[in-house]
This record gives sequence, structure tokens and C-alpha cells, in this order.
Amino acid sequence: MKSRPRSPVPHPPEPFDRVRPLPSPLSSLASDDPEAAARVLAILESPSYRLASEDIDFLSSDAVRGLRLQMDYLKPEFGLRAAKVERTIVVFGSSRICEPGEALRRVEALRAKRPSGDAPDYERSLAIAERLLANSRYYEIARAFGRIVAEANAAAGDGRTLIVTGGGPGVMEAANRGAFEAGAESIGLNISLPREQFPNPYVSPELCFNFHYFALRKLHFLQRAMALVAFPGGYGTLDELFEVLTLSQTRKIRPMPIVLVGEQHWRKTVDFDFLVDEGVVDPEDRDLFWYAETADDIWAGIEKWERERAERFDPEA
Repeated sequence: MKSRPRSPVPHPPEPFDRVRPLPSPLSSLASDDPEAAARVLAILESPSYRLASEDIDFLSSDAVRGLRLQMDYLKPEFGLRAAKVERTIVVFGSSRICEPGEALRRVEALRAKRPSGDAPDYERSLAIAERLLANSRYYEIARAFGRIVAEANAAAGDGRTLIVTGGGPGVMEAANRGAFEAGAESIGLNISLPREQFPNPYVSPELCFNFHYFALRKLHFLQRAMALVAFPGGYGTLDELFEVLTLSQTRKIRPMPIVLVGEQHWRKTVDFDFLVDEGVVDPEDRDLFWYAETADDIWAGIEKWERERAERFDPEA
């Protein structure tokens, strides 16, 4: 039986262009249906024809909330993995506690506008501004703590333990700023809000992420956390603090160092001893955290806690 001659190997085709275009509906209809082009254009402009990945209305709909949750998790996760971030120290605190010089300027500006006569609203505004001036010391403590963590990270040699904050102003800015001034990277997990707001200028650009969902932001705060440091703050700080306390209490996460900065402030804010006395919190849960007053105190306490944990539970590590 005669073997067939081998067919020649064809040249590779152009990767994008064809020699002869594929058939188009317009080419066959244009001659006998002058309205065909307009109808095709209407189809192309219809929302149903948009690519799903480019259809903002579709992506914003209730039906695909599950996909948005996944994306809210995955984008920061891939970014943190690419940066080889292994451990974080979370810093929470008020966005209203500003740098001491700025706090002083605000007080002086108010004092210069003192009205004549009885002005209870003015007196209250001035009193709050003066309290924020007194509390501006926490800005400097957070700034110093960010610097300490950055220097300890550099001394460790791997550079993979970073400060993470909510990325906003106030105490968050201070912690990021301390790391920045020490030449270290730091992370900011910002949140999109109805009122436009911006990340502080000291977060590393490639490590600043913007979340839609608070829940996914909380997850990323804790996923790599080795410690939590809570400065005086409002609802947001309390929300994050009690989340971590509850997760530690129930052992949904392994307990970590939880430091409340400013004992006098925190004892007024939350009477933890009262909760223990009332029987709604166990005494051992009161020991999930401790108080500190300075940046050095915070860091020394975290180091001591970690040493003791290793000795008690990882003796062979």
C-alpha cells in the first residue's frame, strides 16, 4: 500500500488579524435592511450585552454580593502575600486625636473667637478642644511605638512584621508615621464611606487597601496579627477591641497580647471589673488584656507576653 505524502507544515497564522474577516451580520443585511446598523448599535449599547466584569451596575447588585465579598478579601490578600507580610501589630485609636501642634492651634483659634456673654455651645466646644489637646500625647506615644516596631523589625532581619492601622488620621496616622520615619513599610486598611475620606500620607502606597465591607477589613486586621494595641478612641476603636476580646475569650483565635494605652481613660470608658463582679465576665477574661502608658511599656509588655507564651506552650520551639 502506497503511503501518502506528508502534508507540509503550514505557517503560523497571525495571532490577532485574519486574512479574511469573519462574517458580520451588517455586511449581509446592509443591502436590504437600512435600519439593521441602528438595531445592532442598540444591542451593543444594551446593559445586558456588557461583559460581566465591566458591568458596574451588575457588580453592584444584591445578586452578586458574594462575589464582591470574595474580591474584597482576595485583592488585599494577594497584595500582602506579594509583599511577604507574615506578622502584623494592629494599632487602633481615635481619628480625632491629632498631632500636639495642630491640637494647640485649634484651641488657640477657638480662644481667639471667644464670644461675649453666655455661650454654652462655645464653652463646650472649647472644653472638648482642650481635652483633645491633652490627649494629643497619645499621638506621640503611637508615633514612638510605630518607630519601635520598625526598628525591632529591622533588627530581626526579615522585615516581615509590620504595623497595620485603619489607614486614617489621628492615632492611626501617628503609628504609620512612626514606622515611616524609621524607614519601614506599614499597612493601612481603609474603608469606603459615604463621606469622602482619604488615607494618611505615611502608609506604604503598595500596602494601602480600600475595603467596601467592614467584615472583610476586620478579617484582614486579625489574619496575621500577633498583637493588638488600642489607644483611646470612639465607636470604631471599641468595636474592633471588643471583637478581638470576644474572639480571644471564645478561643476562635489564639489569644494574643492586647494592650490598652492610657489606664485612666480606659477605666472610665469601660468598667471591666464591674463586669467581672456582676458575673457576666469570668475573672480569667479580665486577664486577656493589660494597660500601658508609654511606647516602651507597650513593647516591653508584648515581648514579655510572647516569651512567657513560648516557655509555657512551645517549650521546644
